[in-house]
Amino acid sequence: MNKLISYIFLATIFLLFSQCDSDDQPEYLFRASLLTSENHTWFRAFDFFAQEIEKRTEGRIKVEVYPSQQLGKEIESIRMIQAGVIDMTITGSPLSNWFDIAAFCEMPFLLRDSAEKAMIIHGEIGQRMESEMIEKVGLRAIGTFERGPRHLTSNRPIKHPDELNGLIIRVPNVPSFVTAWSAMGAKPTPMAFSEVFTSLQQGTIEAQENPFAMIRSAGFAEVQAYLNLTGHVVSWSYPVVGEKQFQALPDDLKMIFLETAKDMQVFQHKDFNQNEEKVRQELIDKGMKFVEVDKAAFGEKCEQAIFESLSPEMQEVYRQFMEEVSVLRNGKSEG
Repeated sequence: MNKLISYIFLATIFLLFSQCDSDDQPEYLFRASLLTSENHTWFRAFDFFAQEIEKRTEGRIKVEVYPSQQLGKEIESIRMIQAGVIDMTITGSPLSNWFDIAAFCEMPFLLRDSAEKAMIIHGEIGQRMESEMIEKVGLRAIGTFERGPRHLTSNRPIKHPDELNGLIIRVPNVPSFVTAWSAMGAKPTPMAFSEVFTSLQQGTIEAQENPFAMIRSAGFAEVQAYLNLTGHVVSWSYPVVGEKQFQALPDDLKMIFLETAKDMQVFQHKDFNQNEEKVRQELIDKGMKFVEVDKAAFGEKCEQAIFESLSPEMQEVYRQFMEEVSVLRNGKSEG
């Protein structure tokens, strides 16, 4: 808690100095804290949003975008939104620190493709996520962002979970990630994203897992030789705004805010799809070796452990979803 208070204090001072540089203050100023660097599709989407909303509101709303965790790490950014220091960020499974069903946002080996992902986002689970986000965290989801499947990087090829034994893997602070990699024989270590590159460089950790774009933007190709195509998480993230901050807007600006957010989502999805193959090739050009793996073996090794780690209520949600998704999978196999 003391560390969090220090972050909020430092971020507040930083923002106060930033504000002093500008004499032209808008009627409503929103500050967005992003995990990713400026060469990531999420930053480009928020930059699009910032430019569009200032134009569409004739300067009444201005959005300042701070990439690369300048204002704080993901959970700290959420806390700062709650404290009213900043206003927007991008988040997903770390919300499980506030409510259980958020774990389905990035549950290892739950989903196989975009069709199954859409079933969650637009179904009961997704609706419940968005309502609990408002009720329990004070955040309003204003869209969904593509992020690509998560893959394991390492300095030796990993084709089968038996080869994970004792491997120290950095994971985000998400319980299901720790459970899954532990069940597969690795040693998962929760760590802030900003600390991963240096920890890999120094050998404190031996591996990490992220989508192509995050691997590229963080420069992990410089410290990891192999990209093992585990595809263990098919997921998405939510661009969010503080509910109090959103409700402070008059109705006309609320409408423009949400319409612009819809356009931001369209922009990000298109940018992501155009960028994904390019990023993959860039990683190959930087020397990373892509490794095909036994995906079924990885999933089988941790499925039961993930299920048992869920609360009884979430186990029932899991069962119901798997019944629905099995119908979709059977239909595909028959087709």
